[in-house]
Amino acid sequence: VSPAPPPPPPPARSVMSAGSGYDLSSSTFSPDGRIFQVEYASKAVENGGTALGLKCRDGVVLAVEKPVLNKMLLPTSNRRIHSVDEAHGLAVTGFVADARQIVNRARDEAIGYEETYGTKIPPSVLSDRLAAYVHYFTLHGALRPFGATALVASYDDETKEHSLHMVEPSGMSHRYFACAAGKGRQPAKTELEKLTLNNREDPAQNISVREGVKQLARIVHALHDEAKDKPFELEMSWLCEESGWKHKGVPRDVINESVEWAKKDIEEAEEEDEDSDEEMEG
Repeated sequence: VSPAPPPPPPPARSVMSAGSGYDLSSSTFSPDGRIFQVEYASKAVENGGTALGLKCRDGVVLAVEKPVLNKMLLPTSNRRIHSVDEAHGLAVTGFVADARQIVNRARDEAIGYEETYGTKIPPSVLSDRLAAYVHYFTLHGALRPFGATALVASYDDETKEHSLHMVEPSGMSHRYFACAAGKGRQPAKTELEKLTLNNREDPAQNISVREGVKQLARIVHALHDEAKDKPFELEMSWLCEESGWKHKGVPRDVINESVEWAKKDIEEAEEEDEDSDEEMEG
């Protein structure tokens, strides 16, 4: 009796999709110096709702496009904006479960710092510690990177300065005048760059938090495609003079007013574009 033929070899892994095996661990560099697992984590963030942060002359505003996955879902559940303590707030996007661990870590860091030093944790220290925590998960083969990005709004009571940081899946942390993450990151950055945020000659010309709420609402609604995207709820918070330099949710009436203004502004812009197209054709 002839022996049974050997089993067929397993199908070859696609070089393009597998990164030639260099994507099997976040602790392995590819020959051209890339860490594919970190890049995949960044791609996971791009599948989440758009998150925006804006540093205004009198405070910081955060906004997140939260997709409504189920009509039975309560509006107040599954939040994307969280308070760390009175002087710090986080807006997250990407994998919500991963983001929750970043929020919990931020709260632990804030509590531990205050217990040790008797004062609130400075904004730069909080963002650096969060970045170090996230970066740790890119160093070991038994772990995977976080598929979430966190925008940190903070107020330093000693220096009387407010700030905006963003912590990325790679473990990088930077301070911004305005930043964006999620699926609408690139077009949102283009819109944010049009705002007056860093007029050093006349700081009074920089945008206020009230105007910032309107602008963020406009950007989120302008990027939302009702034909392709799921319905969403707009979450917004601020940390400013009006809130007593405490991180709080933007009042619902202010959000509703801003959304109405945003929709009207978008409609007017579309009408102007149509008129200009007709003039060019004529």
